[in-house]
Amino acid sequence: MARNIQSLERAAAMLRLLAGGERRLGLSEVASTLGLAKGTAHGILRTLQAEGFVEQDPASGRYQLGAELLRLGNSYLDVHELRARALVWTDDLARSSGESVYVGVLHQQGVLIMHHVFRPDDSRQVLEVGAMQPLHSTALGKVLSAYDPVAHGEAVECAREAFTPRTVTAAEEFERLLDEIRARGWGSDVEETWDGVASVAAPIHDRRRMPVGAVGVTGAVERVCKGGEVRPELVAAVRDCARAVSRDLGAGRF
Repeated sequence: MARNIQSLERAAAMLRLLAGGERRLGLSEVASTLGLAKGTAHGILRTLQAEGFVEQDPASGRYQLGAELLRLGNSYLDVHELRARALVWTDDLARSSGESVYVGVLHQQGVLIMHHVFRPDDSRQVLEVGAMQPLHSTALGKVLSAYDPVAHGEAVECAREAFTPRTVTAAEEFERLLDEIRARGWGSDVEETWDGVASVAAPIHDRRRMPVGAVGVTGAVERVCKGGEVRPELVAAVRDCARAVSRDLGAGRF
């Protein structure tokens, strides 16, 4: 039987201790409660702090759970509830639009496809659940970057590869693009990631009115666009789907 790694056990115990308290804890309290030497406790706390799992109050020096740990926990809950709430609405969107529908969430420096509804025709298609898409060039990724500060940071800091001549890579132009998305409530990708492919997406919010994902349709440019612009009826359908899923997640009216 494999032996447990002691340092990981101690880190887990430390996180549980901080999670159960109603106030910040000092180094001495953490060390004495867990039966650790101060030096050992301090080393673990510094590692957890470096990873964003623990935060230290600058004034008092006391510790509490960090935003990264809370975000990971909320992300796990949100993703599973998000998929369950999106099932009916994304099926309806695929039928009404005649195109493939995707729901994506932020994962590391990209968009993780966590739900995919096939285009409702007899063409051969491949399920893309679990696939990753770039943040800076896809409709899903740009919407997440516009509304989620964490996604925005990832998109700004990563190398924005030019997949096609239409891909926006310059920092100032990319920021202007995100401003436009926030102003109108949706984002698009017209041959910015794949030649001949266009997509449109809108954000999904949860009960805290926080962005937890994005939903969009993807298809051939000649079907998704007219005169070089995304068809307004597709934009409206995608936004209606995003609002419906958001309402089911408790976000209320947007």
